[in-house]
Parts: sequence; structure tokens; C-alpha cells
Amino acid sequence: QVQLVESGGGLVQAGGSLRLSCAASGRTSSIYGAAWFRQAPGTEREFVAAITWSAGSTYYPDSVKGRFTISRDRAKSTVTLQMNNLKPEDTAAYYCSAARLTLRARLSLRSADVYDYWGQGTQVTVSS
Repeated sequence: QVQLVESGGGLVQAGGSLRLSCAASGRTSSIYGAAWFRQAPGTEREFVAAITWSAGSTYYPDSVKGRFTISRDRAKSTVTLQMNNLKPEDTAAYYCSAARLTLRARLSLRSADVYDYWGQGTQVTVSS
């Protein structure tokens, strides 16, 4: 089992920055990839960024590419999401997730279905 705890959410004006952190504990050696997803009220959970734990390969949707950066520190078992030039449409609850090594995870880390562990979420609100 892996436990994930997010921190760093808050209220920021449009154009500002926030840094989200996710601390992993437990069997962190089993993590193949980690990601951030977000969900606004009345919408489906949306992929924000992913990173492979070993190689550090990163993946982003077009909506955040160039503004958000995901990174991981294997020694500290942490995953960070640096968010710059925030927009009101970035407002959502942000969730950290981790995936074990499976064929589905190796094919794509963009799908929420491949993730086995989830944090409790942290709220990000961007005012216009």
C-alpha cells in the first residue's frame, strides 16, 4: 500500500503561481508513475500531469503545457506540481495519484483508471 498526502493548495489571483506537493509513504518502491488530476464541481476528473518514477518522463495535456511542471524526488518520495500563469479555469480540487507497474500503466499514464492510490485532494481557487 502507498499513502499520499497533498499540500499547497489555496487562493491565488489569475496570473499567479502555486506549488502543490504530494508526500508518498508506505511501499513507495512499487510506484511506477505518479500524476496529478483535478476535478471541478459537476465535471469529470481531468488529467493534469504525470511522471514516471524511475526515468522522470513527463506528460501534460495541452491545457496546461508550458504553464505546469511536474517533478519528483525519489529520495524524499515526493511529487511536486509547479503551476504558473494560473487561470480561473484551473480552479478545482487537485488530486495526487500513484500507479504500480502494470501493462496499462506502461501504455498510458494519462488515464485515471491506471492509478491505484489517491490522495485526499487539495483545493486550488484562481480568482479573476
